[in-house]
Amino acid sequence: MRDNIEFDRRRFLRAAGLLALGGAAVACGGDSGGGPPEPPAAAAPSGAFTEPRSALSGTIAILMWSHFVPAHDMWFDPWAREWGSRVGVDVTVDHINYAELPARTQAEIQARQGHDLILHIAPVPQYEPSVLDLTDVVTEAGNRYGEQLDLCRRSSYNPTTRKFFAYAPAWVPDPGDYRRSLWTPVGLPDGPGTWDDLLRGGAEIKRSQDVQLGVGMSQEIDSNMAGRALLWSFGASIQDENEQVAINSPQAVEAVDFMARLFRDAMTPEVFSWNAASNNQGLAAGQLSYILNSISAWRTSQETDPEVADDIFFTPALRGPADARAASHVMYNWIIPSFAANADAAKEFLLYYTDNLDVIAWNSRLYDFPAYADVVPDLAGWLQSDPFGARPADKLALLANATEWSTNIGYPGTANTAEGEVFATFVIPNMFARAARGEVSAQQAVTDAEAQIRPIFDQWRARGLIGTGGS
Repeated sequence: MRDNIEFDRRRFLRAAGLLALGGAAVACGGDSGGGPPEPPAAAAPSGAFTEPRSALSGTIAILMWSHFVPAHDMWFDPWAREWGSRVGVDVTVDHINYAELPARTQAEIQARQGHDLILHIAPVPQYEPSVLDLTDVVTEAGNRYGEQLDLCRRSSYNPTTRKFFAYAPAWVPDPGDYRRSLWTPVGLPDGPGTWDDLLRGGAEIKRSQDVQLGVGMSQEIDSNMAGRALLWSFGASIQDENEQVAINSPQAVEAVDFMARLFRDAMTPEVFSWNAASNNQGLAAGQLSYILNSISAWRTSQETDPEVADDIFFTPALRGPADARAASHVMYNWIIPSFAANADAAKEFLLYYTDNLDVIAWNSRLYDFPAYADVVPDLAGWLQSDPFGARPADKLALLANATEWSTNIGYPGTANTAEGEVFATFVIPNMFARAARGEVSAQQAVTDAEAQIRPIFDQWRARGLIGTGGS
């Protein structure tokens, strides 16, 4: 029975071991040097409290990543404990580096003991056999807060089993981050708007200013996201909308060939060995002209080097031959393992968390975006006039329509167990890297990636966890 309900240990530990190569606590953000800037007190949201649907008691233990904006964690832990004291639950919170979360989660699943509630920052459909179905939480949230953002639903729902393997109340956009002082001399003061702009301008910046681009091809989360954005923008994908493997296409070959040219003309071999903090650090240091990332590196620069922060600007998803599409930078996946000792309290905490998405957005310095827009009615205004000192104040205004160019892992289908394993084993960045290094042709890199991906889909399809997109 245990073999039927748990994610295959050998396969997943291989993936988890690879993930452990990723960044440190500053991954995708950088360490916070002098503490967060003081926000204007009058603008801060006050938060909300809704009585639990039933009496609670006992304890809940929460395991979560160390947030890329450190101010969030300084606020979150006492806030969570305060909720517990109000409802009669003892709450503990443990933070670990994002790169350590998969292995830690799998170890707890194998031991069938550990935390009641675990937060991941990318879809984790591969855990579905070992976690509770959270349909009841999603249904209650819908009743209270309205329709969930489709991007988040498609990152937490399995249409084949009709289960929510996770709860996704928040997400983070993945714009392009660029140094304006480097792009202005090549005629692009507003940064690149297309992948061709990125190649042309990036190559000229490298030639004339000796500064490279920062699009990774290593075994870490940002490289995973960047590779998918390039595939989608060229009209390629790993699967189609019916969960059939679709990677081996002329469009995918074209995307891989483009990445190889981008590397040859505008990058150096260090992109093959980056961790998740490398591109942030390089951008802030003036060693990179453009990266695909969230706003966290810029927020850190506001504290450590305001002159650098003023030089960092953002672009929406780059347009390719077929589309302008980027993955979410972070997709919150809260899971409750099937062994959780206090699932009722964990579910009530998730609803309380959703009640306070405005407070969460604020304390993340507008890093976290809501899956339920009505809970954060001031978000558009905050983006238009940043309450945390952006210069110019409307620097983040382009993120107000980020849902128009953001999508889920698994697009044009949903996140599913097969896509989760492909993500965790870094098939896509490895595919790009092999062609960029000249080890194989673009076509061979795609063919070899397909040979890795098909058995993964076949294995999960045989277990009944993926099908035909729910149809």
